[in-house]
Amino acid sequence: MDNKALYNLSYGVFMLATKQGETVNGCITNTCMQVANSPTRVAISCINANYTCELLKQSGVFALTLLDETCDFETIRHFGMQSGRDVNKFTGEFDPAKLPSDLNQIPYLKEHACSVISCRVLESNDLGSHTLFIAEIVDAVLLNDRKPLTYADYQGRVKPRSDAAKNESSDRKIVAWKCRICGYVYEGSELPADYMCPVCGHPASDFEPVYG
Repeated sequence: MDNKALYNLSYGVFMLATKQGETVNGCITNTCMQVANSPTRVAISCINANYTCELLKQSGVFALTLLDETCDFETIRHFGMQSGRDVNKFTGEFDPAKLPSDLNQIPYLKEHACSVISCRVLESNDLGSHTLFIAEIVDAVLLNDRKPLTYADYQGRVKPRSDAAKNESSDRKIVAWKCRICGYVYEGSELPADYMCPVCGHPASDFEPVYG
């Protein structure tokens, strides 16, 4: 199976944030869709290993920032390629005191974002690697009229390309593959085309070769 075919699905790219007590965390997700009206409900999917997913199961509320076409890779890297268990993502320029908050006091991004929706979780379903949350929208704000960033646009324009393979000598052998997202290492010279990272759930296209 060619996972690149899935890049053409009409995903957006979002920053999912939640707050449990005084703890705030957020991550990048590409899975959200409206599934009902009256009341308006959405479905989102979050990787079970993510700290945000753990907090969301406890809090039951979230703010989803819909990133727009001006969003840069550094913003996505900050929220999507490091764990809130290891670092405080909401510090420095992303300090909650510098960001707007929704009605649940959850901070959201105003820069590089076209909308924000605030939701209350109604039910959840553990899918193994991910949890699917069904939520009711309790508020929504249009921030600007820029186009939303799509997953296909992220893959084709925003996401940097690795030059590691080009810089390696042709006589060196590949001994493993490393996930660029979470650092997980797959031992072996050949990475299956349909391989999914067991830690962060990203596909084979997000792995780079490790030379021996």
